Amino acid sequence: MRIKRIALQNFRNIEQLELRPGEGINLIHGENAQGKTNLIEAVWLFSGMKSFRGARESEMVRFGQENARLTVEFFSEGRDQSASLTLGGKRGVWVNEIKRDAVSDLCGVLPAVVFSPVHLSLVKDGPSERRRFLDTAIGQLLPSYNSALSYYQKALFQRNALLRDVQYHSELLDTLEIWDQNLVRAGAQVMLLRQRYIARIGQAAKEVYEGISKGREEMNVFYQCSVEGYDPDWDLPKLRGELEKALRAHRAEDIRQGVTSVGIHRDDLAITLGGLSARLYGSQGQQRSCVLALKLAECGIIEESMGKVPVILLDDVMSELDHSRRDYLLNRIGERQVFITCCEEDIFHVLQSGRSFLIENGAIKGGEA
Repeated sequence: MRIKRIALQNFRNIEQLELRPGEGINLIHGENAQGKTNLIEAVWLFSGMKSFRGARESEMVRFGQENARLTVEFFSEGRDQSASLTLGGKRGVWVNEIKRDAVSDLCGVLPAVVFSPVHLSLVKDGPSERRRFLDTAIGQLLPSYNSALSYYQKALFQRNALLRDVQYHSELLDTLEIWDQNLVRAGAQVMLLRQRYIARIGQAAKEVYEGISKGREEMNVFYQCSVEGYDPDWDLPKLRGELEKALRAHRAEDIRQGVTSVGIHRDDLAITLGGLSARLYGSQGQQRSCVLALKLAECGIIEESMGKVPVILLDDVMSELDHSRRDYLLNRIGERQVFITCCEEDIFHVLQSGRSFLIENGAIKGGEA
């Protein structure tokens, strides 16, 4: 998997940009607010996932413009290919000049792994960040996961609205069962795919962390499910049955509170070091090592599952990692195509190979072999 050309028009602060990256490491440097992260974000969108910055589509269109146009040309599966995105009023997706129905149709076309300062807070922040990590990682591998998750979120919104109304209109109580069944059907599917993915990434991350820490402590990850008595060996029928039972058991409480208190929206990814919570007891360095292990493990799983080498996007994280972790990351990147953003070009001399590009006011000002 190699990106050969990137062309952006009216994307955030970028009016017009064209970049022909090298096959290995590509360093994008420049002052703050010049467009470095915008470029990384644009490449990431071709993974078929939402912005890793949590941005709405309207925020990604240059101020005063109706649409943004993004194009990549890349080599994959033994041939040259292309993909295009139009964001804004006239939204559109094309792969090899064939129009697709949705951005999610890009999943699997150009796989990528992104690592940004946001991810460095993955361990110490709340469970929503870890759920987002899981949803993004699994969704890129399995478009069916995105469909089940979207269906669940819509059903959850409707159930919560109904819970608030039931307090004043008891006749609506009978319809609650309908939304419970919708949550069970989609939620159990998401739970099954999460537990399978966590089993894979847990083992892979454990091995990576052992290398980072030189065996000083053991990292493990677990699916922390909100359903009482959860067992990772539960199959799909069992997951459905237990989730349905949990929703019924919490129904009275949910009506009092006006929210759904159990389900995949309350789940978490537990991360431990030596059997203790990395979030509560891990040092900042240990927590960052856990995140590094998870991201590198994610990269390996994409490669194994898709048979494609993902593009790696490192957005302003090199300066946040100490010397040993930075070296470990660069050594594990291997022969993959990598985009690294930073303010200073000094890191280029550490890399010893690749290409360096200066970006100013949303435009590439130069590059060198």
